[in-house]
Parts: sequence; C-alpha cells; structure tokens
Amino acid sequence: MHSLRLASSAHSHSLFTMSAASASLALPSPLSSFRSDGPLPSRCFLRLNNPSRSRVFMSVSVGSQTVVDDALFADYKPTSAFLFPGQGAQAVGMGKEAQAVPAAAELYKKANNILGFDLLDLCINGPKEKLDSTVISQPAIYVTSLAAVELLRARDGGPQIIDSVDVTCGLSLGEYTALAFAGAFSFEDGLKLVKLRGEAMQEAADAAKSAMVSIIGLDSEKVQQLCDAANQEVDVADKVQIANYLCPGNYAVSGGLKGVEAVEAKAKSFKARMTVRLAVAGAFHTSFMDPAVSRLEAALAATQIKTPRIPVISNVDAQPHADPETIKKILARQVTSPVQWETTVKTLLSKGLKKSYELGPGKVIAGIVKRMDKSAEIENIGA
Repeated sequence: MHSLRLASSAHSHSLFTMSAASASLALPSPLSSFRSDGPLPSRCFLRLNNPSRSRVFMSVSVGSQTVVDDALFADYKPTSAFLFPGQGAQAVGMGKEAQAVPAAAELYKKANNILGFDLLDLCINGPKEKLDSTVISQPAIYVTSLAAVELLRARDGGPQIIDSVDVTCGLSLGEYTALAFAGAFSFEDGLKLVKLRGEAMQEAADAAKSAMVSIIGLDSEKVQQLCDAANQEVDVADKVQIANYLCPGNYAVSGGLKGVEAVEAKAKSFKARMTVRLAVAGAFHTSFMDPAVSRLEAALAATQIKTPRIPVISNVDAQPHADPETIKKILARQVTSPVQWETTVKTLLSKGLKKSYELGPGKVIAGIVKRMDKSAEIENIGA
C-alpha cells in the first residue's frame, strides 16, 4: 500500500504521518498529476525551507520501503558541532571520570553485556597492549565518547549546549559515535556494529602484511608524489595510497608493508619533516580492508537506521546524508575509502561554525582544528 509521509526537521527532525486532508501546511498537492488508479512514482520529494532552518520534506513509501530525500541536509548552516575521535585516541585510564555520573556509568554496564567482557576494566586499567588492539579500542572509544556526552549533560549548562548542537561528525570510527548521538541508531545497535567492524578489520589486517604511516610536513600533492615514487619500487600487492587526509601537513598513508617501508625510506628526500608508523593493525581505508566490507554490509542491512535528527558528515565524501539506505552503503564503503577529514573541517569552518566540542578520549581533533584555524573555538570534554 502506498503512503505519504511528511517530515519536519528542525532540531528534532521527527517523522510524523500526516494525511493530505489534515495537512495544515499550504503545500501544492504532490498528487495532482498522478492518476488515482496508477502506481506512485518511486521517488517524490517536496522540500521547503523557512527562516528558522526548519526543513519540510516528503518521502514516499512504496511497499515496505521508504525513500528519504538524501539531500535533506545539503544546505546545512553549522553553528555548534560535536566532533568524535577515532582509533588511536584511546588511553589507559579513560572512563574513570565517567563513573561519577550514573547515566555515563550505565553505558559501560550495557557495553559489558553486549561485548561479553569487562570493557570498563580494560579502559581504566589496561593493559595498554590489549586496549590498543582494534577489537578493543574501537568499542572502548565509542562508549567513552558517548559517556562524555552524559558527563556534559550532567554539568551546569550542559543540556543547553547539547540542544544547541546542529551538526556532528567523527573521525573514521567516530562517525558511528556521531550517528548514535544524532539518533540514527541506538547506543546498543551502534556498539554491535562497532564490535563487528573492529573484528572484521582485524581479520582483514591479519590476512596480509600491511601498515599505516603518518607523513608530517608535506602537502597532499607532495604526499601523493611520494606514494607514486614508492609504488614504482614494489609489487601491486604492496602498493600504497593516502588513506587519511587529516589536515595540512599531516596525512596518513596505507598499504602493503614493503610499500610503507619504501615511503619511509624516501620521505626525507621529499622534504618530509618526519614519518610516524601508526600503531594500528593494518592498512585501514584501502582495498586491504575489502574482506571486511561484506560482513559490514550484512550487519548494516540487519540494523534499523533512521534519518539523523541533525546533519552527520560522512568520512567518505565530507557530505551529510539523510537517507538511511545511503548511510548504510557509505558506512560499508568507509573502511576502504580515504578519510576526508580535512575537507570536513574546512567546510564546517567556511560555513560559519562558531564553536565545537571534542567528546571522548584524547585531544587529536582539537589539535587538527586549531592547526587549520588558530582562532577556532573548541572545547575538550573527556571521560
């Protein structure tokens, strides 16, 4: 059966069903050109923008599928942002502060049940080698970052800050945290996805000798030239590529171990200030992660994802997406695609972002934002 849904998205972006007869909005009828006995077109969108940044859009349900206008957030105008860290931000001792706030402490209890091990103990006590592993660090950062939201909520003025946030994003893994904060999926479903993501990425890394290295002090064009030079000296299986566009002067290169070693050997001749081998399992955000994609696709297909209540910027294309099916496809692609963090931050700043908050362990994101704009206002909320 065909049904029409009108959705309003200001801060809540809540969906509500509305019949054409009871609609109080003066909208031209989207059905006027349709034959009553014919099928509805598979896509029909109607969007209005009002001065308060409320958006009205129309989605069409055909059978059991609802198609949402993926460009719903295309004209977003950010003022306050929540930014969530990715793998590498973990540190022994994180999560300790969160135990003073019941709502934050509760997240760790829920996580223990879902994960089947004591996440809080690993966060607070380590050992570091175990916490640094992909399968532990990803759920640990996800939970601790959302616990930081609860710490902020518990402080004076915290709820007002949370309500004022009109855009969110996260670095790689942090995109899942951002989507959970924006209500695209539940804390529990997000944690299950993150757990599977960590396991699948670890398995993919174990299947081939690969690595990641940060190149410090070169622009992206020079780093690409460095990759090209290294690739001339190794087999196809060991080729490297830029995997993480962090910020000017800091780009991560991923690929086969021999390719990464060639990059390290040539970096000085390209005038790089230094190289830093990253403590990760393998070549994330490259085709080396292909084996993880099918597992992620299956898990995402089985997960209920809703249109986020605020824009969530994708790592794959630095754009916000509203259609749940598109979000699923992008999350599956994310592990094999370069992270467009530099473009994301540049876009937020150029669109007029006033204030941002980094929620979770570490201060990596604050450092990146400040490097791109020294006057940018960013606050760290740890847990």
